[in-house]
Amino acid sequence: MPIEPTLSALALVAAVGTTPLAWQRLQLSRAKHPSLTGHSRWSQRLARWLPGCSYTEAQMLCADGAPPDIQNLRLAGLQRLGAVFSERCRQTLQLTQQAREGLSDLQFTGRYRVPYPYADAVKPYLPVGAFVDGAQGVHVTDLDGNRYFDLTGSYGVNVFGVDFYKACLREGLRHSEALGPILGSYHPVVASNIQRLQQISGLDEVSFHMSGTEAVMQAVRLARYHTRRSHVVRFCGAYHGWWEDVQPGPGNPMPPRETYTLRDMHERSLTVLRRRRDIACVLINPLQALHPNQAAPSDSALLDGGRRAAFDREAYTAWLKALRQVCTERGIVLIFDEVFLGFRLAPGGAQEYFGVRADMVTYGKTLGGGLPVGVVCGRKALMRRWRADRPADICFARGTFNAHPQVMTTMGAFLDRLQQPETLARYEGADAVWDARRDAFNARMAHEGFPVRAANLGTIWTLWYDQTSRWHWLYQFYLREQGIALSWVGTGRLIFGLHWQAHEVDAVTECCVAAARQMQHDGWWWKGSQETARSIRRGLLLKALMGKAA
Repeated sequence: MPIEPTLSALALVAAVGTTPLAWQRLQLSRAKHPSLTGHSRWSQRLARWLPGCSYTEAQMLCADGAPPDIQNLRLAGLQRLGAVFSERCRQTLQLTQQAREGLSDLQFTGRYRVPYPYADAVKPYLPVGAFVDGAQGVHVTDLDGNRYFDLTGSYGVNVFGVDFYKACLREGLRHSEALGPILGSYHPVVASNIQRLQQISGLDEVSFHMSGTEAVMQAVRLARYHTRRSHVVRFCGAYHGWWEDVQPGPGNPMPPRETYTLRDMHERSLTVLRRRRDIACVLINPLQALHPNQAAPSDSALLDGGRRAAFDREAYTAWLKALRQVCTERGIVLIFDEVFLGFRLAPGGAQEYFGVRADMVTYGKTLGGGLPVGVVCGRKALMRRWRADRPADICFARGTFNAHPQVMTTMGAFLDRLQQPETLARYEGADAVWDARRDAFNARMAHEGFPVRAANLGTIWTLWYDQTSRWHWLYQFYLREQGIALSWVGTGRLIFGLHWQAHEVDAVTECCVAAARQMQHDGWWWKGSQETARSIRRGLLLKALMGKAA
């Protein structure tokens, strides 16, 4: 959604010829993505101003101008889905409803599983259970005994399969049992963990933290401390945890103060890095290679069906190398945030996969072997938290549960298993294997005449659609009926793992085909509509402003 020129912007352009500061500010503005995603302050202001809107059931069914017979098909489809879920998942749904009353996280994810204008209309028909009590292989089992293919990936933890992590947890507990929950002193395994992380990262020192978000916080603090500069550069759409400036825009109650959100993979961003003197560090989340300049995909944002994704390894590698060069020239700290992606692309992470070395790297999720953890690896000059000539000038960072004994022993078990030949063998030819699986999926969908397509970065897939529609977000519920478990962002992330076998991926494809066939039968991909993505957005905005169906 491009931003229209404002008077302030025009005034800025007029002032360019008069002050170097104005010229610098214009360069910064031009380096931002020309959408609300690239302009944190404007997107935050709009989020506070934009009124809510909600379709009634009748309004929703005909929102795209569908005739009565298609509306009837849609209503019958919703009713059927609701009956299936209610009957099949009775215990799971009962406990979910009970927990929702006191669990704010569950209220939030439930509310934002679908686009907000339709949430109230579909709520009675599309309940989703939040509880499982068993996991094995590539499946999870709910309280009613229903088995689902697990494509949640535990939000990135599950790189090698749940059985792999169960073994890590058992081994970690056994090795830490004698020490118990003693904090402050270190379990002996910490020393070997440090050595192996140094080898993996190629960096000098390590610090342990309680989560990936906390690790990124510390990396940024250290960069600011050692460079004596204030600002962080992040790229449009990238996620680095939910703290302060690195999560600008909607979702953060505070406006961005010391963060520049620039355009990913663009020369103008490099120009800003070359010319400004206030930039301490650049944050890179390599997952953005799958959807540059777009926020993490979720079905709650599929208002117009305009989601796209694609991965160009060569182009993204060139971009990272250009960043590396500029950061080296300007004394800017280059930080790879591998909390989500770490160890999924290569045993040495994204640094190894793209062939680019960072000054600092943060890890989390899978590194804990199934337990929560955050890690910062960095060059010696950047990891020190004090100045020898200024003893009161320190960069303090501690945490009660940093290097918790059970977390450290479980991490040790993970690092042991990471180096085993059978684990390393999973990486061999992985790109070719998973690209071929994606191609087979797309060919099957095209052959069947469905608008569903997949893009992937290794084992991480996202679904996009080659047909404009208001209704693609409903696909997640048809997938659930066919036995696929997704995270609350829906089809925005299908997280496989390196342990998946060909026949298991084929079975998931068959589930996707069956779900698409039923969704088409129920009238959601009716092709009589002449809507475009722009007309859908305008209609939704008009409804929000006028409070009536558009």
